[in-house]
Amino acid sequence: MYNFSKHNIFSRIKESENSFLVNLLNGSADILDPAEADYFVKLMQGAEVPETFSNMLIEKGYIVDVDEEKRLYRNKYLEFIDNRDEEEVQLFFVPNYSCNFACNYCYQDKYNYPRELLTKDIIDSFFYYVSIEFAGRKSYITIFGGEPLQNSPYQREMLSYFLQKARKAELEICLVTNGFTLLEYIDILKLADIREIQVTLDGVGETHDSRRFLKGGGATFEKIVDGIDACLSRNFPVNLRMVADMDNIDSLPELAKFAIDKGWTVNPGFKTQLGRNYELHHCQSVSEKLFSRISLYEHIYELTKKHPHILEFYKPAYSVSKFLAENSSLPDPLFDACPACKTEWAFDYTGTIYSCTATVGKADESLGSFYPEVVKNTELIEEWERRDVTEISACKSCNLQLACGGGCGSVAKNISGNICSTDCRPVTELLEIGFASFFNTETK
Repeated sequence: MYNFSKHNIFSRIKESENSFLVNLLNGSADILDPAEADYFVKLMQGAEVPETFSNMLIEKGYIVDVDEEKRLYRNKYLEFIDNRDEEEVQLFFVPNYSCNFACNYCYQDKYNYPRELLTKDIIDSFFYYVSIEFAGRKSYITIFGGEPLQNSPYQREMLSYFLQKARKAELEICLVTNGFTLLEYIDILKLADIREIQVTLDGVGETHDSRRFLKGGGATFEKIVDGIDACLSRNFPVNLRMVADMDNIDSLPELAKFAIDKGWTVNPGFKTQLGRNYELHHCQSVSEKLFSRISLYEHIYELTKKHPHILEFYKPAYSVSKFLAENSSLPDPLFDACPACKTEWAFDYTGTIYSCTATVGKADESLGSFYPEVVKNTELIEEWERRDVTEISACKSCNLQLACGGGCGSVAKNISGNICSTDCRPVTELLEIGFASFFNTETK
């Protein structure tokens, strides 16, 4: 029995007469001219269309044998699980939750973090736990905070010891830092095999300094820039992040030009990402300043049309559009967008285990401990491990499931109280923008 695939995504391309048709399960993607789009709509309504067009839809998997599609879905799902089990694991470690910054959108500022300090015993226990629990699995460590590069003698001693242990264990290090003390830590960072250093700039000069300032006041932009220069000159890869909301998004063209003029964007060790300032547990920004997922990318699309040099600095993904443009093929179906307890775990200096960076530091999200003894909440861990689109009831009938993957489990839990619930992504709307940005220049 033939029918339309459950996984077709069809819509009009933004500012175009053309439409797109995408199917992640079959790996098909096409741009339809107005006549073809009209045929597609008519066919869905049960009307007759030229046989050559319907045959094309069958050939590319937009019209399928229902039972055959079920078998393909099952096989692709098993392949996804097998591939995920082979992926490397990202192990986040938090040496402290304290910070030298007072960013105006910090989501950790109300955490009641324990006052004890990281010790060598805890570091030793962490590396022993990792050697047992992730034996035979390729892994790397991301040091996270708070601000992990606090410039005190004790913190420098502990970080030095941690990095030496990581090198002995042959584990690469990523580092998430506000970047203010990078210059003071350059020599210590040489103790590790550094994969990447993530640093945040929210604009140039005053724009950044009005958002990311020292506790008690004080500018941070110039010193962070010096730290980025120092890292790149020593071949430490830098991932520059901008956290965007309505207060600073229009400074993106200026930040892009600044990075281009600095020569950062042509450095092979430099890359960028843009994060949305949003409500995660707690957020200081008033909601009126926050973008939705789609409104942020609508704004970026308009900015890149006016300031095309932005694309030298940052190229938005627009769901799977960027991947399709760069690879001439779609990515594999995404049955799960949440890496928690699968390819991501988080640990902190108190000896506590968490599912991911979004839950780390929240006492009620603890999954157990690795110090002073190993204790694991297996029931909760298994719930995180089970979460994917086959377990989330609302995903099962959604045609966007293989592009969305069910979203973030932590956000979903915050919304509904249930890990196995949805954090929906505006896939169709992003594809409308993405096809316009990467494939289609015809306007109305």
